[in-house]
Amino acid sequence: MIKVNIARDKSGFIWEYTVQGHAEAGEHGNDVVCAAVSAIAFTGINALSELLGIQSFSKQSGYMKCTIPTDISEDKKHTARVILDTIAVGFKQIEYTPGYRKYIRVLDEEV
Repeated sequence: MIKVNIARDKSGFIWEYTVQGHAEAGEHGNDVVCAAVSAIAFTGINALSELLGIQSFSKQSGYMKCTIPTDISEDKKHTARVILDTIAVGFKQIEYTPGYRKYIRVLDEEV
């Protein structure tokens, strides 16, 4: 199962997200749930990098973590919010797709 953890501050801003585990919804290379989650996770990281110059992430097989620096400017924070809120919606849409819930859990919480 893939576990997505989204950490927000009191204002609702996402400071960090982690994706860990494997969906095992199909054979390696043919797992549509894994492919969808990976596409969303990498889109977030790549958008933050290309649009804002934020490159604060780590990845390994079955694990990815993206953390937003605390000293981010308000302008960059606004753009980051749009990117991060969009990927949060994407993760949740996968979780609520009929037949996929047993392969992914999304925890979106204030920390």
